[in-house]
Amino acid sequence: FPSHDTGDDEEYYLLNRADTDPRRLKRERERARELRKTPWWKRQVEAGVCHYCQQKVPSQDLTMDHLVPLARGGLSVKNNLVPACRDCNAKKKLSTPVDLVLKALEDEKKSRS
Repeated sequence: FPSHDTGDDEEYYLLNRADTDPRRLKRERERARELRKTPWWKRQVEAGVCHYCQQKVPSQDLTMDHLVPLARGGLSVKNNLVPACRDCNAKKKLSTPVDLVLKALEDEKKSRS
C-alpha cells in the first residue's frame, strides 16, 4: 500500500483490488452499522472526545472512523473503530495511524529546514 506524494500536499494510494471489492465493503459497512448500535460504541461516544485531536465534541457530532480504512484492508471490529470529529475524519481520508505519524515527522523535518 505505498503512498505517493504528488507534490501539492495530495497523496494517493495503490489499493488492493480484494480490499475494495464492493461486496466486502458492503459487508464491513453493515458490521460497522451494527456495532454503532451497541453499548460499547455508545460508551465510546459518551466521552465526547475525538480520537485524533482530543477535542471535546458533542457526542452526536462524532463519527465512527476506521483506524485502518476499509479500502486499505481494515475491518469493522472494535479495535479498529474510534470516535472522530468530522474535521479529523475528513482530513484523515485513507491514511493509517502509521501514515499520520510519518507525515508529522516529515512536516517537522521540513519546518526545520
